[in-house]
Amino acid sequence: MISNVIVFLFGSVVGSFLNVCIHRMPLEQSVVWPRSHCPKCMKRIPGYDNIPFLSYILLGGKCRFCKEKISLRYPLVELLTALMFLLFFKYYGLSYEFIMYSLFGAGLIIATFVDIKHRIIPDEISIGGIVLGFILNSLRGFNLHPFSYNPRYLIDSLLGIVIGGGIIWLTGFLFDAVYFKLLKRPAIQGETESMGGGDVKLLAAIGAFLGWQYAVLTFFIAPFLGAIIGVFNLLLKKDHTIPYGPFLSVAALISLFYGYKIIGLLFYRF
Repeated sequence: MISNVIVFLFGSVVGSFLNVCIHRMPLEQSVVWPRSHCPKCMKRIPGYDNIPFLSYILLGGKCRFCKEKISLRYPLVELLTALMFLLFFKYYGLSYEFIMYSLFGAGLIIATFVDIKHRIIPDEISIGGIVLGFILNSLRGFNLHPFSYNPRYLIDSLLGIVIGGGIIWLTGFLFDAVYFKLLKRPAIQGETESMGGGDVKLLAAIGAFLGWQYAVLTFFIAPFLGAIIGVFNLLLKKDHTIPYGPFLSVAALISLFYGYKIIGLLFYRF
């Protein structure tokens, strides 16, 4: 019980840092300096006003100095990160996988909220995720008792990068070739690509962490999630475009926890 509380609180603190990344990365600002400050009045936020959840409630969702409203995104990201860390801890315990997938999930949260607001996925998350996922999976192959190395994780991660990024790039390329060039359809709102480069790199990063099978599964799950939101977006906002990063992120987590069952249900039972 105490360990769950500690993990939850630690996750909320990490979530507070993720909020800094979400705000600053699209602006190409450092995420470590200067210290946290109000984006409106630029006053430095004191430590007692930077406590996850509690500070937002005590301040009534407003800056202490200029009274500017604080986005609900801040406590939401802190809560999501805390719950995600707790979920990974319950599932993997205090293990290498817990650390690895917590870093993975943190990157997905940043990618999701940045993509929702700015329609971009920072290279620090996508390319950085490719490198980090490959390194962490490469290290998983070491066995100390007795000392040996199993290259399975390394190979699976490498294939995940190539197949994950390749399958989504190829799909977008073929769609654009048919829709824009062969059928000569006009681009919507000036768009010339159906699948952005950030999405390609994000799925490659997902493949680096989860391997090629779960990367492919993520690729097939994400459109179903996107279609549901896309219909509402089209009906309510008359907007044909939606950020795809959030759906890849949610689909990746579904694949991580339920991928084995889904793949088994689709193939092995037959």
